[in-house]
Amino acid sequence: MSEEILVNITPQETRVALVLQGAVQELHIERTLSRGLAGNIYLGKVVRVLPGMQSAFIDIGLERAAFLHVADIWEARSREGGGAPTPIEKLLYDGQSLMVQVVKDPIGTKGARLSTQISIAGRMLVYLPQDPHIGISQRIESEAGREQLKQRVQQLLPPEEKGGFIIRTMAEEASEADLQMDIDYLRKTWSNLSALTKTRPAPLLLYQDLSLAQRVLRDFVTDDTAGIRVDSRENFLKLQQFATTYTPSVLPRLEHYTGERPLFELYGVEEEIQRALGRRVDLKSGGYLIVDQTEAMTTIDVNTGSYVTGRNFDDTIFKTNLEAAHAIARQLRLRNLGGIIILDFIDMDSAEHKNAVLAELHKALARDRTKISVSGFSALGLVEMTRKRTRESLAHILCEPCPACSGKGQVKTARTICYEILRELLREARQFNPREFRILASQVVVDMFLEEESQHLAMLGDFIGKPISLQVESQFHQEQYDIILM
Repeated sequence: MSEEILVNITPQETRVALVLQGAVQELHIERTLSRGLAGNIYLGKVVRVLPGMQSAFIDIGLERAAFLHVADIWEARSREGGGAPTPIEKLLYDGQSLMVQVVKDPIGTKGARLSTQISIAGRMLVYLPQDPHIGISQRIESEAGREQLKQRVQQLLPPEEKGGFIIRTMAEEASEADLQMDIDYLRKTWSNLSALTKTRPAPLLLYQDLSLAQRVLRDFVTDDTAGIRVDSRENFLKLQQFATTYTPSVLPRLEHYTGERPLFELYGVEEEIQRALGRRVDLKSGGYLIVDQTEAMTTIDVNTGSYVTGRNFDDTIFKTNLEAAHAIARQLRLRNLGGIIILDFIDMDSAEHKNAVLAELHKALARDRTKISVSGFSALGLVEMTRKRTRESLAHILCEPCPACSGKGQVKTARTICYEILRELLREARQFNPREFRILASQVVVDMFLEEESQHLAMLGDFIGKPISLQVESQFHQEQYDIILM
């Protein structure tokens, strides 16, 4: 099955959609203002060494100096014989130029956290130019497979290579040509930034982690990718240049989209984004999912809806659950849901049906690039699973908590607010003696007082012996109100 990758680029953000057989499978969004610094490599300048804290402040060209602790200095940790790290005052001095990498973004008043151990990520490998060790991702569990991969990478390295590599899970299915291309890309990147340190003064940005559009060419393209469509000519040329240097095999599939209709609109991606922000996901059969994302976990509930087959109810449930398994796998990728996920399939009595639904779920999840662990059906009939958090979910990127409900997902009814106001009026009347009480509230609450609750408002006015007037505040949401003493 061939897939297409759509890249929509504007000055403020880059959006990427992976489309398979006309259906959007994944969405990635990167905003210019929120691109982090983690992974960036700088030529920094030591501005102050603090022996008492065994730390140093490094100027890397940002508003605040960055922070380097002795434990993050490669030379201190790699000394022969082990033992305690070399004191920082014996390693660094004020004014020294130093190559560093950001390991933690600045937060609040704190500067970025740095390390002198450099790592550069590729598609299948991570290059460690200072460490000759070859490591393997823990997700590759087969001992024989780990050893074989290690030997394959070792054989591809030139005799003069002094650096090391960490082999990522994607390398398991990689060909010799793919591995060689990744090695060449990483070594060339390191060579280029090393050359810069000899010709330019500090502070200087040597290497910035790839943009989302560049990562698409490095990480997302597979043998099934039919084309990569980019709707910005300027960025298409930049990606063409990047692909020519680092990923030449991708070059023939790179296209510049010049159609009149916006690229995401043509493929229905804009509509898909809107649907992915909602709770309800309709299935083709008439069933539906309800997706609830909370701080602790995400729950997905499966319902039959209007789906009824001509055979029996058990068959209806089974077929709905099978369809839901594929829809769930797609929604996890589309919304980028991570952490603990609880799936509430419709209850099935047959163990055979349960096994078939679980098998279908595993099959659907096989396309996911992210690490996933799935348990069987629990005693309560729930399927528990985890999906590694690699980036913010789609909802967290595009949305914020509702100012009216503070993220609860619901607001008090107009009648509830009316009764709260009546109680508040009674409290105020016992403490103060104004000429009049004026209620400021939203249109819907005022309407409720004028119609269904008019009798209760009049009764309260007679009881406290003061006139009560109403005023609509268009800026108030349903739960907001104020009582003015006139």
